[in-house]
Amino acid sequence: MCGIVGIVGGRDAAPVLLDALRRLEYRGYDSAGIATLVNGHIERRRAEGKLDNLATVLEARALPGITGIGHTRWATHGAPTEGNAHPHGTERVSVVHNGIIENHAELRAELEGEGQTFSTETDTETVAQMVDLFLKRGMSPRDAAFACFRRLQGAYALAIIFAGHKELMIGAQHGAPLAVGFGESEMFLGSDSLALSPLTRRIAYLRDGDWAVLSREGAELFDMSGEPVEREIRQTAQIAGSIGKDGYRHYMEKELHEHPLVIGNTLRRMIDPATRRVVLPDLPFDLAAVPRVTMTACGSAFYAGMIGRYWLEGEARLPVDADVASELRYREPPLTPGGLALLISQSGETADTLAALRSLREGGQHVMSVLNVPESTMARESDVVLDTVAGPEICVASTKAFTAQLSVLACVAIGAARARGTLTDAREEELVQALLDLPGRAAELFGLGDAIREVAEVVADARDVLYLGRGAQFPVALEGALKLKEISYIHAEAYAAGEMKHGPIALIDRTVPVVALAPNGRLFEKTASNLQEARARGGRLMCFTDNSGAARMARIAEKMVVLPDAHEFTAPILHSIAVQMLAYEVALLKGTDVDQPRNLAKSVTVE
Repeated sequence: MCGIVGIVGGRDAAPVLLDALRRLEYRGYDSAGIATLVNGHIERRRAEGKLDNLATVLEARALPGITGIGHTRWATHGAPTEGNAHPHGTERVSVVHNGIIENHAELRAELEGEGQTFSTETDTETVAQMVDLFLKRGMSPRDAAFACFRRLQGAYALAIIFAGHKELMIGAQHGAPLAVGFGESEMFLGSDSLALSPLTRRIAYLRDGDWAVLSREGAELFDMSGEPVEREIRQTAQIAGSIGKDGYRHYMEKELHEHPLVIGNTLRRMIDPATRRVVLPDLPFDLAAVPRVTMTACGSAFYAGMIGRYWLEGEARLPVDADVASELRYREPPLTPGGLALLISQSGETADTLAALRSLREGGQHVMSVLNVPESTMARESDVVLDTVAGPEICVASTKAFTAQLSVLACVAIGAARARGTLTDAREEELVQALLDLPGRAAELFGLGDAIREVAEVVADARDVLYLGRGAQFPVALEGALKLKEISYIHAEAYAAGEMKHGPIALIDRTVPVVALAPNGRLFEKTASNLQEARARGGRLMCFTDNSGAARMARIAEKMVVLPDAHEFTAPILHSIAVQMLAYEVALLKGTDVDQPRNLAKSVTVE
């Protein structure tokens, strides 16, 4: 959600900023802008919509200057217009901001009373106007910025430049991530290391309450008491050239095809090839003694956690509570001392999940996080980090990160089961082999394009779609429905198949396709019976099954996608890929913006 980049250097800033903003497109945005210092004065270029629009503006009106800030905005306060696009400012100061200033209305009234004139609806302009007022009163840029920061409430990452100070930039973080990049006679600010990866590999991550004063030669860091602080400068693992589409039509298509590689790479981190056993990292707690797990996440990551819950409870006999992170801390559940908080996030910056992490730690829980960004805020605040090794995921709708999360959670379940003595050697060997078979099985799915497109043609014409699954396939149904909603804008709902007759069956007629997840296994017959009930009422059944279940499903399904046979333990991972592929094909038919669907952001860094 929103993206910030800044440069204090010796080269033209605008082209560097525009390129860095393109690396932040995955976060989601609806307008963009750049401001630089030109002969000591601040000049801006802004545009509604995509970065190509901003590029057109820059081609028509060049923007020189070696110090500048750029921003991709996801609208919160104020409509997504050019006028509300960042950077905001006055003739003295220009600001870009990620987050929400919660006391902006109070501050705005105070500033207007002091004679400051606002020109936008945004909360961000409050920051610019307050710094401007302090500058008018004779404060230095450093003092004016610090005085402003101490008045702000809410979540923010900020980057500020000042007229007449061509080698100065000030940044601050509270509740929204901000990184400082160290170059050769250049310094950078960015929302994440991906934005800065072509520019520098040396990154320092600010902590909440930190603010930074940048010049070409370095950075001074302070806390909110004004005392100097030091933050470790790390070598980032981000690879500058890793985010191209590589000939695919969309990032989502590319990332779907990366499933086999990502699953394989993730499993290689967690399975010893010599012993063929799961190897978890050294833990600062005894997994065998954990009395209960509290699992939390948002969006697709939460559905991954729900599948992991089936595995942990089924194999390790370990009780698991699962809550969406946006509700967990407000529900205030009683926590068992010594319990394990298991958090899942692609970005490691999700505001609700990060807040849940802090709440669970305060409740005496050990913290284990499953993350795709090992340099994220959540990583730095966790006891243990399990890396999903998915690489940068650019499409807003998560695909490969989801199956990487599932691969990690499957290994955690096996490791926990062994530690707790609930898993025989033979069962562990069976489950590990099933995991090792996954990359090959996943690769076979891309030969099912014609069958999936046939289902997509039916679904694309629908206004409403039902997804059904039982057991661990129920969260897969939730994931399938979410993906369809996200990128095709078709209303979809998912239910545990056994719940259909408790209400949803009333919706079934010839206009509502039913996407059923029915691989062979312990629950196959019960699922088939539920689907037969839907068929008897005119339901149009689109069945995802396997070779073993195909004969039975063929008698009731209007369309069928036959996946490779897989172990019941790993079947949810294969079916997850299949329903993601279906959503992609439907979106192509609908002509939507697959990679950047409307109203959505990749990383939701505010509540």
